[in-house]
Amino acid sequence: MGTAVILFGTTADGRDIHKITLSAGDLTVSLLTWGAVLQDVRLAGVDRSLTLGSDSLSDYEGDMRYHGSLIGPVVNRISTARVRLEGMVYELERNEKGYIHLHSGAQGTHLQVWDIVEVTENSATLSITLPDGLCGLPGHRQVTVTFAVTAPANLTMRVTGQTDTKTLMNFANHSYWNLDGTDTWAGHQLCIAAERYLPGTDDAYPTGEIADVSGTEMDFRTARKIAPGKPPLDNNFCLSDARTGLRDVLWLTGQSGVQMTMATTETGIQIYDGRQAQRPGRGTYEGLAIEAQSWPDAPNHRGFPSIMLTPDALYQQITRWRFGK
Repeated sequence: MGTAVILFGTTADGRDIHKITLSAGDLTVSLLTWGAVLQDVRLAGVDRSLTLGSDSLSDYEGDMRYHGSLIGPVVNRISTARVRLEGMVYELERNEKGYIHLHSGAQGTHLQVWDIVEVTENSATLSITLPDGLCGLPGHRQVTVTFAVTAPANLTMRVTGQTDTKTLMNFANHSYWNLDGTDTWAGHQLCIAAERYLPGTDDAYPTGEIADVSGTEMDFRTARKIAPGKPPLDNNFCLSDARTGLRDVLWLTGQSGVQMTMATTETGIQIYDGRQAQRPGRGTYEGLAIEAQSWPDAPNHRGFPSIMLTPDALYQQITRWRFGK
């Protein structure tokens, strides 16, 4: 059991980034102050990281900007790249295909340096301030994330956020997982406690339909082996219509027997197969992105749970990963 804080690297514009390593029981994890990245996850007796990371900061500033990062203030896609709040229309960065807003754009929290608030024996708290107008949204926003490791092999993430005016907030950890250390995640077994999912357009944002998984390739209520393209995955699975208490929602098992159980308070969980996500020198489909969040593109769909945050409310997400073998 122990903690270490070391210099990880220096950003292209000269800012120091630190790596924080926490351990308890059979689990050791490393975090970065760049993007609040979950950089490395190690289970005792397993000779590899269970998440896809890098030892190079330049990778995270570049093509790996979504690997392991905490993305906000609004994760996923806003199909029209504009939102309406209090009668005002806010134009957002059109950073995908010229008309879609993806992952809060170039100013998102995954491309920011987070401050270290506190590091204890098995936990670390980071914070960031988002000034009014950053990422195209109103509100002076204060966001904090705490990662805590507990025995036997649990990692808990708690994200909180506040604003001084009405705004939008929807965070997600965007880690890619491969429990076998293989070239792709093919052969893993996946189970998701979701009776509904959101079909996507060809541009991967929701059509607006809330579909029953019964009789479709999206029915993962019973664990089954998965393979790239069978089916293609870049969809939100609907867990509930409002935040709830922490509950187990997803189970991933590698062919090696390593298991991950994911619990969250969130209303949805996005699964992305990594078809266009590559680490330097590696292929596609290497890892499966599993992102607990509220439903994507919510401001454009009245039937979706709201992601609006008001000054009198506290945004709070809790997500927990439990590992075993």
